[in-house]
Amino acid sequence: MQGFTVIDFIILIVYLAAVLFAGLHFAKKDMKGKEYFKGDGTVPWWVTSVSIFATLLSPISFLSLAGNSYAGTWIMWFAQLGMLLAIPLTIRFFLPVYSKLDIDTAYHYLELRYGSKGLRVLGAIMFIVYQVGRMSIIMYLPCMVLGTLTGLSVNLLIIIMGVIAIIYSYTGGLKSVLWTDFIQGSVLLIGVTFALVFLILHIEGGAATVFTTLAEGKFLAEDQAVFNPNILKDSVFIMIVGAGFNTMSSYVSSQDIVQRFTTTTDTGKLNKMMLTNGALSIFIATVFYLIGTGLYVFYQQNTLPPAAEQDQIFASYIAFELPVGITGILLAAIYAASQSTLSTGLNSVASSWTLDIQARLSRKELSFEKQTKIGQYVSLAVGVFAIVVAMVLANGGVKSAYEWFNGFMGLVLGILIGMFILGAFTRKANTFGAAAAFLSAALVMVYIKYFVPAEAVSIWSYSIISIAVSLAVGIPASLIYRRIKGDDTVAPPNTTIYKSQEEKQ
Repeated sequence: MQGFTVIDFIILIVYLAAVLFAGLHFAKKDMKGKEYFKGDGTVPWWVTSVSIFATLLSPISFLSLAGNSYAGTWIMWFAQLGMLLAIPLTIRFFLPVYSKLDIDTAYHYLELRYGSKGLRVLGAIMFIVYQVGRMSIIMYLPCMVLGTLTGLSVNLLIIIMGVIAIIYSYTGGLKSVLWTDFIQGSVLLIGVTFALVFLILHIEGGAATVFTTLAEGKFLAEDQAVFNPNILKDSVFIMIVGAGFNTMSSYVSSQDIVQRFTTTTDTGKLNKMMLTNGALSIFIATVFYLIGTGLYVFYQQNTLPPAAEQDQIFASYIAFELPVGITGILLAAIYAASQSTLSTGLNSVASSWTLDIQARLSRKELSFEKQTKIGQYVSLAVGVFAIVVAMVLANGGVKSAYEWFNGFMGLVLGILIGMFILGAFTRKANTFGAAAAFLSAALVMVYIKYFVPAEAVSIWSYSIISIAVSLAVGIPASLIYRRIKGDDTVAPPNTTIYKSQEEKQ
């Protein structure tokens, strides 16, 4: 058990320097305005696809998925299968709408569909709150792990991570972020797959022992239901469906993902992005769960390492069992996974603040130079704020960051997606109905989150409940408002899933 060596430390430093250099390299072109936020059209679709994958594959996934499998069963793995629901729905209904409208941000759609600057600003504010929370969690989790394993100050690690991400997201905009995401996503895929192979080769009985353990109750426990008639309770079914709508919420209403869709209006490329991202996500989730079960078997046969807590078990294995050098690369990859998601968050918050809020509320039209400068200042300010919040979180504790984060995502994005679904799937919905839907869903979800016992309502049902409330309130509210006001306006062209009269002809 060698732990984190000087060689590994050197590799960590070199890796971080290389990532910073790559980010600055792709930032050489002086991009202004929308190019800063949407790229310059030269980034291939497969780079963008891996970038989406790297954005969603945060260290929350890297560390917590293996930890969940190690400490329990594969019940959480079924959440990854939600992709099989989210991707087809997004490809079928939302990507064609976004492509035709050539939107600048996710919340640009709300303004185009409802004719309301207020809803656009509201959507942007919700996203920014969600994203700042997400970035802070994503910074503190791996830094806590690496701090324990390396003996370095957790606060120092958080600061270094934040500063590097701020530098290349500030300098190069989305293009720089996409290429660095691609590099880090590729390293993650290769590194984690290597770790699984190495682990299996060092288990007595190899893969056969792992699969025997799965068959003996490590895949699903007897008390874990495949289907529960009460869909508010945990089951495999609600996990797949609920996670599917959670993921679709990200694809449809989260600017960090939708921003990738704005890099092209080619629906063929958009579909390839989605399908490739789905395949990579399900593959790597399966690898993580196999690693978790493999670690369970391995540590029944061997001595547990130091710092062997649930969310740290995989990192501990990397530090104490993998060869010197490989340890440094994989721990650097965990660290870089945070940077990838962090830089994406910074750029998406900057674009949303600038284009959705500042530009909408400004009395004068902002020049491209002004937009870029505002975006840079916002990414800097938000980055510093996220660093501070991450430090505060590092002094607290969350049993499983992955579960906590999914509940948080279902709460915030689940409320948001209701307005998108209401607008896309109904012709009669209007600003009043959308506002009523948002307010109702927010009140219901806050009540469930903070006043209903956690065991009574599964976090995986949050998005489903929110969407149902949004439609149940938004549709009649829109119809009543139309009747009272005598409003017979129709949804603008291409803003719903239905063809316009011109397209039918």
